[in-house]
Amino acid sequence: MIQFLGIGIGAGLVSALLFGVLLKGTALGILLYLLAPLPILIVGLGWSHKAALVAAVAGSLALSVVEPFLGLGFLAYLALPAWWLAYLALLGRPNADGSLEWYPTGRLLAWTAGTAALAFVAIAVIASPNYETFQNQMRGMTRTLVKLPPQAQSAPDADARSDPAQAAPGDADSKATADSKASPDPRAEVADALAAIAPGLAAHGLAVLLTFYVWAAARIVRISGRLPRPWPDLPATMMPRRVLGVLGAGLLLTVIPGYPGTLGIALVGALSAAFAIQGLCAFHDRSRGRPARLALLFGLYIILFVTQGVALLALTLFGIADTALDRRRPGGMPGRT
Repeated sequence: MIQFLGIGIGAGLVSALLFGVLLKGTALGILLYLLAPLPILIVGLGWSHKAALVAAVAGSLALSVVEPFLGLGFLAYLALPAWWLAYLALLGRPNADGSLEWYPTGRLLAWTAGTAALAFVAIAVIASPNYETFQNQMRGMTRTLVKLPPQAQSAPDADARSDPAQAAPGDADSKATADSKASPDPRAEVADALAAIAPGLAAHGLAVLLTFYVWAAARIVRISGRLPRPWPDLPATMMPRRVLGVLGAGLLLTVIPGYPGTLGIALVGALSAAFAIQGLCAFHDRSRGRPARLALLFGLYIILFVTQGVALLALTLFGIADTALDRRRPGGMPGRT
């Protein structure tokens, strides 16, 4: 009891320190911030999920001393997701022969995506309880991203109205100027479109990061000899078919205004990342035993690097088809629905 409390508190303080250096705004600070969930996951996988929960709470309390919002954001966005995924990874149930059936990696992958979507919405609500404020923040961020200049104000028009001598010449010229000002800036339309899908992009990235964190923490704990479960066959990872229903529910939520719609967009983005990861696993799995497997995998990663978005979309569709067809999983494997 005292041991996992001490380990949990220590890991939580380390995680909080890594998270807090983000305030410095340096490249090294951002890099260290990205490592913040690892201590919580390591103690969760190497000791117990109780130690991970202690770490999450301890780190949140430590940051709350500096800034209450910082501690709450750390808890909702990184600490609790890390604890939850560590808890799921070590779930197991006894079989009739006395062996343990560990939580399937496909379900863990699905929960990683769902956790990423919920974590994004949680931090959005904490930062901006008013949805209109959240939308304005997203638009401001995307307009800065596309380097959109400030929109022209109506001050010159007001000056012209106050000086009839300047306003008199050329009604046609005035009308042409007004029409040119009224025409929408394509960059503004791009910025607004990016703002609409920003929750999906953010949740997509967070789902990838959380998946990497779980894998990296498990590898570290395995090297130390403390990982309770055997190393899973990662290429055989398959999410259950019911995840397709969750994806459909997310698509339906996107048409609802407010934060429920944001949750839908985030869920679709996070699940697209999970399906892309499953598509990658399926490619590894289906290429096993083939004489040109190394060349096939090398070619796949080269295509991913060069084409990026196009190949990612193809992998996502491949993962969706792999889940829908369910051909890689024998009937006796867990998770078949």
